[in-house]
Amino acid sequence: MKNKLILILRKTAKALGLFFLPIEKNALFFVMMYVLGITTCFLELNNWAKDSIYHNVWLELFVDLYIICLVLSVLPRKIRRWVRLFCYTIAYLVTIVDVFCFVKFRSTLNPTMLLLVGETDSREAGEFLSSYLTSEVLLSGVGIILLILLVNIFLAFLPKFLNRFSLAKQLLLEDAIDITKQLRPVFGVGVIGLLIWGGLASAHNKNEMAEMFAKQTIGQVEHELTTENHAAFYTPLYRLWFSTFSNHLASQQIDQLKAARKKLSVDSCSFRSPTIVLIIGESYNKYHSQLYGYEKPTTPRQVKRERRGQLVKFTDVVAPWNLTSFVFKNLFSMHVVGQQGDWCDYPLFPEYFRKAGYQVTFITNQFLPKAKEAVFDFSGGFFLNDPEMSEALFDVRNTQTHRFDDGILSDYDKMLEEGKIPPSTDHHGNLIIFHVMGQHVNYHTRYEGKQRKWTGEDYDRPDLSKKNLDILSHYDNATLYNDSIVDQILCRFENQNAIVIYVPDHGEECFDDGFQHFGRNHSAVIDARLAHQEFDVPFWVWCSHSYAVTHPDIYSELITAKKRRMMTDALPHLLLYLAGIHSKDYHAEYNILSPDYDERRPRIIKGTVDYDKVIEAHPKRPNN
Repeated sequence: MKNKLILILRKTAKALGLFFLPIEKNALFFVMMYVLGITTCFLELNNWAKDSIYHNVWLELFVDLYIICLVLSVLPRKIRRWVRLFCYTIAYLVTIVDVFCFVKFRSTLNPTMLLLVGETDSREAGEFLSSYLTSEVLLSGVGIILLILLVNIFLAFLPKFLNRFSLAKQLLLEDAIDITKQLRPVFGVGVIGLLIWGGLASAHNKNEMAEMFAKQTIGQVEHELTTENHAAFYTPLYRLWFSTFSNHLASQQIDQLKAARKKLSVDSCSFRSPTIVLIIGESYNKYHSQLYGYEKPTTPRQVKRERRGQLVKFTDVVAPWNLTSFVFKNLFSMHVVGQQGDWCDYPLFPEYFRKAGYQVTFITNQFLPKAKEAVFDFSGGFFLNDPEMSEALFDVRNTQTHRFDDGILSDYDKMLEEGKIPPSTDHHGNLIIFHVMGQHVNYHTRYEGKQRKWTGEDYDRPDLSKKNLDILSHYDNATLYNDSIVDQILCRFENQNAIVIYVPDHGEECFDDGFQHFGRNHSAVIDARLAHQEFDVPFWVWCSHSYAVTHPDIYSELITAKKRRMMTDALPHLLLYLAGIHSKDYHAEYNILSPDYDERRPRIIKGTVDYDKVIEAHPKRPNN
């Protein structure tokens, strides 16, 4: 009985020891990759005092590396050695690039970074490396990764060195191996415990990763990132994988757009409006606009222009999405919600203008490719920044973003001075698109401190904390600053035969209607309050005096249409009408100024919810 028990214990110990074998066979690899992963997480903290690394990195990295070691352990020794070397090479190269990007751009690997690398030729790459590979970089986190690499190489060759000395070999190698063999069952128990604990703790993140990589479009990826507890790509290799995947999805939609371009046709153009200006705002809560009844004078210049009779405000306009990138795709595409296909199956409106003979200028303070760019900006601008698409869509565009929106005014003035935007009288016409940062979070960064008009003390909101009152005041100050920028744009066209349209991408929460929230709530459930706050948008059209005099018919149509229901996905059809562009892709039922306009078209927001049905159930507008 005793011998049988001993036999059982030995078999159990041997079985338990098997769980440790994958690590034992790849001990140096496991240890160094674990050190590399944890070190990288700490190196890429923006603020060591406030930030923290991914909470489950210790366990999840253990599980990930164990799985890799398990695969390596079943390979023949000669093959295992080369596969392991390949894994080392990839891990260190990608980590060095990731940390380097963080050191120089305060951003880890992302889709835009990968896209920029892909567009860099050998000469540019050489100039880049010579500019950035400095002693300062080598003494940063990049140097720490290189030090880990050197330690790894030293430890890899240490056994061969010790083999020359029999005593050292016996003491350091053979004895260590014997001790490890004896402790295999103990280590095996520890491994089993960590695998169970780590597996349970990591299951959610791995499931979220699987969901992310199952997405079919870059828009779906972006929307997934708005959900709580979305996938954490906590290692450089995961970030590279995600970036490659995102670029692949974006390239598919680019290909669809390029195919759609071939179907584009313009029959004729009357150049009805010599100069058309489109101003696209950001994160604009309609109910914080004085123009729409807000108690604080946040838009005094717009109000003044309305009183003069030149600015016509529309009262019932909604955005199709509460994500900038989704709105931009709908705003630029001739596709409207409800039509067959997707936005990228239809041409983009600027190309109709170019084909018709208009010069198209695009001046943006957000959608320019840059290293430190979130997926949201990448998703919103990739189709505008693709070299072939950009050349097809725009004659002229700016090349840099600015801290404040007044920078795009300087861009425009410089383009005029250099003759890049000739007066419309010198050719057929101008279409000029301004894209401002507006009230995009963080609100306090959208205007200069000296321009602050309100503080938290100017609000009678006992339901809000001091911090939230301060945020509320920043939002209103940003709205006031935006009013000044928009007015400066209008000033530049007062002496031209010009019509200007203002529309923001979407709304924004800002502690209204008793809700303790600012920003956007990406809940799948859309109630009336959320619909009002995040999808209702200001929309107005301004006509210069010359334009109003020479186009009394359009001015009259604006007055007639200002109370009609509208969703901004149909804006391209209004623009084509204003230009007098005749094309098979123009549909009068989507043009809000047309007598054939279909006001009853369902306004489906987020692709799922009928806005008007939600509002009809709870018609009360928010109180400010």
